[in-house]
Amino acid sequence: MRRIFLPAFLVVLAAASAAHADDCDRNDDSQQMMTICAGADYGAADARLNKAYKDLVGRNDDKTNKLLQTAQRAWIIFRDAECAYSTADSEGGSIHPMEVSECLTRLTNDRIKQLTSGANCEEGDASCASPDEDEGDDPQ
Repeated sequence: MRRIFLPAFLVVLAAASAAHADDCDRNDDSQQMMTICAGADYGAADARLNKAYKDLVGRNDDKTNKLLQTAQRAWIIFRDAECAYSTADSEGGSIHPMEVSECLTRLTNDRIKQLTSGANCEEGDASCASPDEDEGDDPQ
């Protein structure tokens, strides 16, 4: 039952967010408005992710795109499971939809960085930094 609930909830949340995206008022600190704004933030991040994904698909060959598609599908499963887990304590509360949207936004923004990290790298350039590396950090 829980496996069906989260995807269904996300669809409803996304639809509600899209319908109310223009209604986001960041000066209104009511829970309802914070939830609307968090949903709008997720909708914007999701649109940026879709663009980054499509841009990457346009630069890849068929074999690489199949690998990307597999990775993206696995990432979506991870994202949904991680957000269900990390927001479980607020389930049933009025803050829960906002926390889910914030989690989805955070992980989506991380994924955008992952997908776009190689965009400015020359083919075969092993010195190009990965998105998880912090510049100037010495691992030792």
